[in-house]
Amino acid sequence: MSLVASPRLQPWRRLHVTSAQRLFAWVYFLLSIPLACGQSATASFAMGSVPSGQASSAPLSLSLETSIEMALRNNLAILESSANHRVSRGQRLIALSSMLPSVNAGVTEHVIQENLVTYGIHIPGVSPMQGPYQYEDVRGSYSQTLLSAASFQRLRSAKNAEEAASLSVTDAQEIIVLTTGVSYLAIIQAESHVQASTAQVANAEALYQQALNALNAGTGARIDVTRTEVQLETEQYNLRSAKNALDIAKLTLARIIGLPAGQDFDLSDACQLVDQSTPTLETLLKQATAARADLASEERAVRAAGRSLAAVKDQRLPELNTAADYGANGTTFGRSHGTFDFQVGINVPVFTGGRIKGEIEEAKATLAQRQAEFANMAAQIDFEVRSAYLNLNASGDQIKVARHNVELAGENLLRSRNRFENGVADSVEVVQAEQSLAAANDQLISSTYSLNAAKLNLARATGSVRTDWKFLLGGK
Repeated sequence: MSLVASPRLQPWRRLHVTSAQRLFAWVYFLLSIPLACGQSATASFAMGSVPSGQASSAPLSLSLETSIEMALRNNLAILESSANHRVSRGQRLIALSSMLPSVNAGVTEHVIQENLVTYGIHIPGVSPMQGPYQYEDVRGSYSQTLLSAASFQRLRSAKNAEEAASLSVTDAQEIIVLTTGVSYLAIIQAESHVQASTAQVANAEALYQQALNALNAGTGARIDVTRTEVQLETEQYNLRSAKNALDIAKLTLARIIGLPAGQDFDLSDACQLVDQSTPTLETLLKQATAARADLASEERAVRAAGRSLAAVKDQRLPELNTAADYGANGTTFGRSHGTFDFQVGINVPVFTGGRIKGEIEEAKATLAQRQAEFANMAAQIDFEVRSAYLNLNASGDQIKVARHNVELAGENLLRSRNRFENGVADSVEVVQAEQSLAAANDQLISSTYSLNAAKLNLARATGSVRTDWKFLLGGK
């Protein structure tokens, strides 16, 4: 699973920054821009999940495809956006119900006793208390708004809002695929650092033993033993840091995809580099404009706000309403008689105390806000595509240089070790050569990771990471 190009790999000697710190810096950099700019999920939101199942004692073999499938089921961003979509669907049904008939049916039993004095009725010789008496009533009622421009606009607004929420789910899926892919690559990078650090420790041990043997034989100096011992302890420290970074990277992926707490796993995919042609920047910008779900969601939100404004304005128009009921009542159901009532009316708002005017101002402000958010999203997508395009090109150039540096540093280390073994050079030259090779290998590992991550980021920027991630990372 190593991304390195030589069997004799050493990591860069980390004097001030540990591998764990560098790993977090890369993950944060690669995730912060695309996630912070998305409307459906932020970086912290995408890092949450609802764990599923129980942890097993045996480690899981986890492929990138399985990781993405789990994330799309368990990640909090997906669950939240799906719930928001259901809420918007419910709001559309509520808006639709105001235009459909409302039918009710019921049966009531009435028992009444009246005091005629309360009605101002006083009949000499007649008791003011009348009753109790009773009657039964069974009745069905119907009501409907036959014509309402405001209700029609509210329904169209709710429909646009539901479409926006549906597109937000798609956008959340894009973010989750990107987050999972980058986190999976981060583990591969961390494993490569562990392998390289292990090789570096082995080389440092061999060099220390060689210096110690030379000292015991009387052909070496004590300073060479001390210097190589310091180098060995430094590489051992770097190895522990690399293992810690690997553990943290695995915890991060487990948190994203919703693995049970404490579940150990190993990666089954290497995600090697694949040479692929990159479309032109103009093509990528057009693709992003057509495919980005968050941009389409913002456009639907603008439509919804426009319909809401129209609905508020249309409240000033007359409404045509109808209502009817039919039933039977009597002292008993057997002695009941049919009764009915039918109404048709027009409701014209004459004075609303400024309520409609206030709602219009509020709706105008909301529309202006949505229009600004749409314009900002369009500009942000342009920025993301251009940035990802530049990063991809830069990463491609960097990996070529890194591969060449590994070859040169490896040759230089072999020459230095031969000189040290023959007594021509001291351990300083060998240590410096090892550090140069370690730096070159670390550069190659980071360049490989950043190039694959840059591919995913460009696919996210153009709205195709859900469909193209296998192709970009060497799958079928």
